[in-house]
Amino acid sequence: MRNYLFLLITLCFTTTTFSQSNLSLRKYSHVKSFYKGMVQKTTKMCLEENIPPAALLAIAGLESGWDSGYIGQITGNILSLGTRRGDTELPALRLPRLLKTKKILFDSLEILTYSKKELKWENRPESLKKDYRPKAIAGTKYQLAYFKYHPKEKAAAHLANIRDFVTVFIGRKSRIKAYRETRKKMDSLVTKLGKNILLEEQTAIDFINGIGGKLNSYNYRKTWPKKVIYIIKNAGLTSLTKQLNKGISFDKSWKN
Repeated sequence: MRNYLFLLITLCFTTTTFSQSNLSLRKYSHVKSFYKGMVQKTTKMCLEENIPPAALLAIAGLESGWDSGYIGQITGNILSLGTRRGDTELPALRLPRLLKTKKILFDSLEILTYSKKELKWENRPESLKKDYRPKAIAGTKYQLAYFKYHPKEKAAAHLANIRDFVTVFIGRKSRIKAYRETRKKMDSLVTKLGKNILLEEQTAIDFINGIGGKLNSYNYRKTWPKKVIYIIKNAGLTSLTKQLNKGISFDKSWKN
């Protein structure tokens, strides 16, 4: 599913003219559902940290396939953040792939609904991603579907993942030059023009181009910024965060 979404994004940004009026991604219910549960708190958190909220929301959508990837669903790590000292990572797993759809299954209750002929068991390598499940099960092979059955805890994990990104992973004192320089640029813009500059589309684009698309950055692939910018524009994330910042509800903002 995640590979399909990446392909969809790639095809769209290479054939479609970027336009804020072309909100093509808003027709998908999974996109709406993904953002509805996090956008308000994420916007507030980003503004506090001088990071364009539309940029972070777009990164989360791309990296997680709008929460369709099995690693993100298990760990709550929608931003694909690696582990740091003291963190617990998801270990290597042996999971079945549904032959008909190629989907990797991790929920033991769901797996039981299929016959042996419908599944192909595979060894999955260590994820090298931080596991945000409760401490008792984080880093283990148990209760892999914990967040599927605990939506409140899942939402909290997503926010913890976002908080790690804005305060630690891409911190102002990061060892990665691209992060330090981009954070410095955002702080400078806020000092000169105020917090509202973070809600502008060009600011979000500048942020994305600052942290990715080159060596020693969030993602070295040159196509990565284009994919993220496509999401910003075609999910209308700048207009969405602007309206939410004004106190307008998510549902009303999403329809506009």
